[in-house]
Amino acid sequence: MSIVTVQLGQCGNQIGFEVFDALLSDSHSSQGLCCKRENEAYQASCKERFFSEEENGVPIARAVLVDMEPKVINQTLSKAAQSGRWKYGQHACFCQKQGSGNNWAYGYSVHGPRHEESIMNLIRKEVEKCDSFSGFFIIMSMAGGTGSGIGAFVTQNLQDQYSNSLKMNQIIWPYGTGEVIVQNYNSILTLSHLYRSSDALLVHENDAVHKICAKLMNIKQISFSDINQVLAHQLGSVFQPTYSAESSFHYRRNPLEGFKDPALYTSWLPVHAFNVWKTQRAFSKYEKSAVLVSNSQFLVKPLDMIVGKAWNMFASKAYIHQYTKFGIEEEDFLDSFTSLEQVVASYCNL
Repeated sequence: MSIVTVQLGQCGNQIGFEVFDALLSDSHSSQGLCCKRENEAYQASCKERFFSEEENGVPIARAVLVDMEPKVINQTLSKAAQSGRWKYGQHACFCQKQGSGNNWAYGYSVHGPRHEESIMNLIRKEVEKCDSFSGFFIIMSMAGGTGSGIGAFVTQNLQDQYSNSLKMNQIIWPYGTGEVIVQNYNSILTLSHLYRSSDALLVHENDAVHKICAKLMNIKQISFSDINQVLAHQLGSVFQPTYSAESSFHYRRNPLEGFKDPALYTSWLPVHAFNVWKTQRAFSKYEKSAVLVSNSQFLVKPLDMIVGKAWNMFASKAYIHQYTKFGIEEEDFLDSFTSLEQVVASYCNL
């Protein structure tokens, strides 16, 4: 079961590279407690899920790279090729020379419609390469304009064109102290649109990952590269091949399937809502590893905080003109506030 990854914006492309690099490193790590046959099945499952093979045997990531500026995509392609272990497809990238100016409206209303056909054609070609396609993994941030705006636009298009395929968005929650002056606007618009078009949102908070780097890894000068590598290992372990329902040596379990279970989204916790997937094969260089993906009240506080900050700006009409000039009206903001306030209320009532 193959997964097509869509990397959007600077953040999405930098994290996407680290994820693929971590996945391939894992497949070449020592077999740990599992036997040789089991390890070979594990490696084959990992490669089939995230990579396709070229004639010379170099794995090619099943990915589409999108950005409105060429710098990060060029760096990402170069780093992958220089690794000598894997690379991106020669025609799997789309970039322009004009960014989105940290404006969700520009990414969603201008770049999205203008480049829709080109981006969706790249994605379609990548899907057609899969013998058994299981869904999309979309990596993006919320704070800027390209990842958030085009990310929301592309996800909506994927819902329209691939309604039966699972779409999981991995979103990077911005620092609470702020990276972009309008990040709260961009965040609420992104979240409200993804809430309608995505099947699952996998959230990572920059503040939480920063704390891991500082307190658990004792890194003194924390860089985005450090943060991205932590994210990549967490995501890699989420997508680690695990046993199928049949038996050992059958690494066919699709990691996206678990998020389709409607029991996960009820107001009460049924007996079978907790799924455990396991393997004798340790992830990457770790002797033992475990990862927990939960749907809980954990994000109520940060979500409520972002909505509150955005509302304070909206009530004073701050920077609204930067959005209205690209077709996002005040009613669109109000719809987003209403949608997210309902989400907060639903989680608070669990």
